[in-house]
Amino acid sequence: MNSADWSLAFRNLLRNRRRSLSTVAALAIGLAAILLFSGFKANLGYTMLTAYVRAGGHMQIQHRDYYLYGSGNPTAYGISDYQGLVEAIRKDPVLAPLLAVATPMLRFGGLAGNFDAGISRTVIGTGYVAADVQRMRTWNEYQVPITRPQFPLEGAPPEAAIVGIGVARVLQLCAPLHIASCANPAAAAPVLDKAGAALPSDIAGLAQAEHAATSAKTAPSGVKIELLSSSARGAPNVAALDVVAAEDQGFKELDEISVIVQLAQAQKLVFGRAAPRVTSIMVLLNHSADQAKAAARLEALLAERGGAQPLVVRTFEDLNPFYVQSDQMFDVIFRFIFFLIGAIVLFTVGNTMNTAVIERTVEIGTLRAIGLRQSGVRRLFVIEGFVLGCVGTILGLLTAIAIGALVNRSGLTWLPPSSSERLPLQLRVLAEVWNVSMTAIGLVVIATLSAWWPAWRASNLNVVEALRHA
Repeated sequence: MNSADWSLAFRNLLRNRRRSLSTVAALAIGLAAILLFSGFKANLGYTMLTAYVRAGGHMQIQHRDYYLYGSGNPTAYGISDYQGLVEAIRKDPVLAPLLAVATPMLRFGGLAGNFDAGISRTVIGTGYVAADVQRMRTWNEYQVPITRPQFPLEGAPPEAAIVGIGVARVLQLCAPLHIASCANPAAAAPVLDKAGAALPSDIAGLAQAEHAATSAKTAPSGVKIELLSSSARGAPNVAALDVVAAEDQGFKELDEISVIVQLAQAQKLVFGRAAPRVTSIMVLLNHSADQAKAAARLEALLAERGGAQPLVVRTFEDLNPFYVQSDQMFDVIFRFIFFLIGAIVLFTVGNTMNTAVIERTVEIGTLRAIGLRQSGVRRLFVIEGFVLGCVGTILGLLTAIAIGALVNRSGLTWLPPSSSERLPLQLRVLAEVWNVSMTAIGLVVIATLSAWWPAWRASNLNVVEALRHA
């Protein structure tokens, strides 16, 4: 190719400006649509990743069978001597530079009751180290415009607790906790167990006795609940808790079963005077890109420490299959949109080039008559398709960036599926540079290839017939 070919291609495109502009506009709109959806997908992925990582870390160390069977009896798969393992992780020369937080966590099942209202419900209790969770809540590698409030258990007394807003609603704690849009039911329900039947008299008596003892010792101003759980030996144990806050857990199903307490309180409730254990050790990294390296080192560390406990490292993708499934679903949708827009580009540019061949039949015959080879004719039309693709891609990219910036500053929100929290609508058009580059190059290639068939037809025109076409 030489400068004359490019000059002639540009002149030919400018001869019919309206058709060239309509083709470029179709390319630009198509690319902008793809990139805007890609920006929405990128933001959704970063938002979900941030939410899951803040809640449970990039990875967790668990008993090998806890993930599959732990929901039935979490304490049966507890990690003993977890303090030594946490210290080893924090001091490891490979992990230390990568590490933001390493903290234990205990999850257990129980029954939360508000015996002033005569109501109880099954819950999932979680014990945290409050200071560590507060640090996890501030992690925001991808600058997601969602800030978590101060963790209410930080600096709170040992008997403090947080409940999900759904739990507060069922236990009729909305008014004492000052929760808006939470209507009281017409009548209170009886104390129920997991099967929906009234609690056995001995269990109900144990809970009522704990409630009475606590009420006598504490000021009536606080919001109290009783949390009943089975200890590691199978005996029931009750703790009286001070509810310091009700927090939206993000998902309605989780919001209606969550009770969060201090780790020491959870261990006292579940293990009593026995040696305390935890169900997981959460590991939060400074950067998500280090996850594979950190996971490999953690596995090596577990192998070095040995012991009878069969511990494994599970990443947040392993623990949250919904995240992986959502990411894969949006990848499929993105590919579908790309192929759909690609087909439109293919036919649009092809139609433009076919029309140009018909209009310039005599010109093509003249060029062939003065000695231009067939490859030269093909080259002219392919260059025109390439130029259309490049101009359309540049305009599409600028359009997508402008629309994305406009939407990001608009303050619009949206409600994701299965979520109870509205999120800011953000379009991260340039978040994934590789994806943007490949999409733009792909459309340029499609535009160039779509000009090849008309170019081939033009190069194979009979010279005499082409000149006679006038």
